[in-house]
Amino acid sequence: MDMHTVVVGTSGVTASDVLAVARGGARIELSAEAVAALAAAREIVDALAAKPDPVYGVSTGFGALATRHISQELRAQLQRNIVRSHAAGMGPRVEREVVRALMFLRLKTVCSGHTGVRPEVAQTMADVLNAGITPVVHEYGSLGCSGDLAPLSHCALTLMGEGDAEGPDGRVRPAGELLAEHGIAPVELREKEGLALLNGTDGMLGMLIMALADLDMLYKSADITAALSMEALLGTDKVLAPELHAIRPHPGQGASAANMLAVLKGSGLTGHHQDDAPRVQDAYSVRCAPQVAGAGRDTLAHARLVAERELASAVDNPVVLSDGRVESNGNFHGAPVAYVLDFVAIAAADLGSIAERRTDRLLDKNRSHGLPPFLADDAGVDSGLMIAQYTQAALVSELKRLAVPASADSIPSSAMQEDHVSMGWSAARKLRTAVDNLTRVIAIELYAATRAVELREGLTPAPASRAAIEAVRAAGVQGPGPDRFLAPDLAAADAFVRGGELVAAVEKVTGPLR
Repeated sequence: MDMHTVVVGTSGVTASDVLAVARGGARIELSAEAVAALAAAREIVDALAAKPDPVYGVSTGFGALATRHISQELRAQLQRNIVRSHAAGMGPRVEREVVRALMFLRLKTVCSGHTGVRPEVAQTMADVLNAGITPVVHEYGSLGCSGDLAPLSHCALTLMGEGDAEGPDGRVRPAGELLAEHGIAPVELREKEGLALLNGTDGMLGMLIMALADLDMLYKSADITAALSMEALLGTDKVLAPELHAIRPHPGQGASAANMLAVLKGSGLTGHHQDDAPRVQDAYSVRCAPQVAGAGRDTLAHARLVAERELASAVDNPVVLSDGRVESNGNFHGAPVAYVLDFVAIAAADLGSIAERRTDRLLDKNRSHGLPPFLADDAGVDSGLMIAQYTQAALVSELKRLAVPASADSIPSSAMQEDHVSMGWSAARKLRTAVDNLTRVIAIELYAATRAVELREGLTPAPASRAAIEAVRAAGVQGPGPDRFLAPDLAAADAFVRGGELVAAVEKVTGPLR
């Protein structure tokens, strides 16, 4: 099997599969097992469709209209209509990687053999993804119950050859034209299939998986910038000793402390508490960095567990069970995913908050233990990083607003049939913004801390710190000096952190961080 091919079977997919398809453009193949399961489940649906008894999703309307029995001659129209009417999103377009994750995760559930979708529909989903065709999906339209309805409906509309989609060249065009260019026949939906294509938590799950991948790198980056700030403030690394963290055995805390200790190994700056300005202990933002970052890491671990369970799930309503029954259920409800999306946003806000406090300390001559005011070249003539910290503070304030949970809200819909919804899609959208802003916050701490370390003349930073400073300077982020146009420097620092270059530079010295 080619390393850039993901094979979808009946038992779910992995987070790395989702990332490979969403971000890496990996090709998709359906396993023989999945095709057989699809065909077997379809036989059950076809048998039920031929009977006079009403079955939800097969021969009835949907939601509050589920009491109407639909005659056979109208059922294909019913499936088309549910897609067209539910493709009611508004607002800005959703990012390409989110739409690819959304479609791939719906395909994952379809291939479970519990949805009753025909094999050719599943193959068309794979063909569209493999062709690089991305449906136009809008920001608003999901309440997270029954799943991400409007976003998934826009994707299903593309499978039908309707609506708009983005081609592999990045241009938005009619979906029918794009399908024709790639030799893909539009699907003609049959009983149950329209409903099965739009009834899942796939959008919120895809965004959770991508956020967890980004935050894994950002938490390592934050350990590095916290260590650099500790050096710049002449703090003590004694608080990072493994035996101290062993007596409060939270796994994330121990990992963060170990990372900071690895970065600081061989530093000539730490441990100057008893020099000209004696200190008994460092401020909380420095001393408690592993406790705060560690709690966030443990939050990510819990969210990862929920994501893994969801990846192994078949989310649809109704579902085809292995004994041949087709049963209605509530598994499409987004609460499990929505809660952890909100939980992770809280952790991200706190990580940004403590990083901002360290940056402010570096800039305040009354608390920085000998550093120039605002790390300026000629304070008074130069303002130094005064307004860089303003920018960081604005980002942190936004992070705190984004930490307000979406999942605590619910707006009844569908004539009170769907009277308690998860708002998981909204939780996912704000988490993406939070991750984006957290990256900028960490980049500003990196910018300030590296400058501060360089201003400690006569003291030698740790080898890993030197590696970080050399790499960030090579990336175009300038060091100490007179005032200059700061925005390009901050943008370069952001790109350096965002691309994982900070972690890569440090790990060349320390080995893999935890």
